[in-house]
Amino acid sequence: MADLILNVNFAPSERPRKKETGNQKHKSFLQRRRALERRGVLKQKQLPVAQSPPPPYGRGSLKKPDPRGRRGKRKGAADASGRGPEKPNSIQAKPCPKANGLASITQPGVATQNGSADSKGTGFPSKPKTTARGTAKGNQRTPGFPAQPGKLVAIDCEMVGTGPGGRTSDLARCSIVGYQGNVMYDQYIRPAAPIVDYRTRWSGIRRQHMVNAVPFSKAQREILRILSGKIVVGHAIYNDFKALRYFHPKALTRDTSKIPLLNRKGGFPENSAISLKRLAKELLHKDIQVGKSGHSSVEDARATMELYKVVEAEWEQHLMLNPEQE
Repeated sequence: MADLILNVNFAPSERPRKKETGNQKHKSFLQRRRALERRGVLKQKQLPVAQSPPPPYGRGSLKKPDPRGRRGKRKGAADASGRGPEKPNSIQAKPCPKANGLASITQPGVATQNGSADSKGTGFPSKPKTTARGTAKGNQRTPGFPAQPGKLVAIDCEMVGTGPGGRTSDLARCSIVGYQGNVMYDQYIRPAAPIVDYRTRWSGIRRQHMVNAVPFSKAQREILRILSGKIVVGHAIYNDFKALRYFHPKALTRDTSKIPLLNRKGGFPENSAISLKRLAKELLHKDIQVGKSGHSSVEDARATMELYKVVEAEWEQHLMLNPEQE
């Protein structure tokens, strides 16, 4: 068997020398520079500044390096004098004047000219809250009927003719009675314009009634003081209010010429305007407006109140459930 000889060298092996980097020209430059540094020829500001290499942009970096380097300045940063960058002169817009008479928008919570600002701060006046039936709370009826007798009055007016041909109707007498028929007001009233036609056949007004008649302006104040806050009953009452130059609240007005329940009880068509004389004859069994002496406003006002009492409970209940039919 042949012998196997192993040559094992346990001495540490020398590391191979690194290959010198750079060329001969660079080596000579470094030698000359060191020589100049020893002589003090190179100044301090000419010496290279030791800089740490910038961190590589990658996963662990916090900010992307500025491609402009050290020369770029951050927008809005102060310069060496401590002052920030100058802003260009901006043009300030002038307030726009009101156009087409429109008022400017109010600030939230500021009261407007037509009312107070709403609770939401929109600057617009708040709208009245409505009930389930759609009526404003200010016009909501008080539960319970009929109304208190002291709050109910009936009115009737007599007119005369003024103006060209006596075609204009002016107030010449007004009567107001209470719930029990008691007379609260009854006066002859002198119109402001000259009377052309007394209409005695219907009004019952004659020339002698105007001698001590109350002037219209004074009578109007007295009448409106009585009607204020009360439920006013009348027959074709819009003619009376027109002669008074006054409009009573709709919620406090009862017109017996527009109550279908009255017509039904009297056997008349529900949507027809039946005269006070015919309704009184059928429902009250009374004859009014008879003879040639003309109408009596007190008699007519009392008949109107009596007709209202016939359907008072049913009609008031109907109006509470149907306020739009007032």
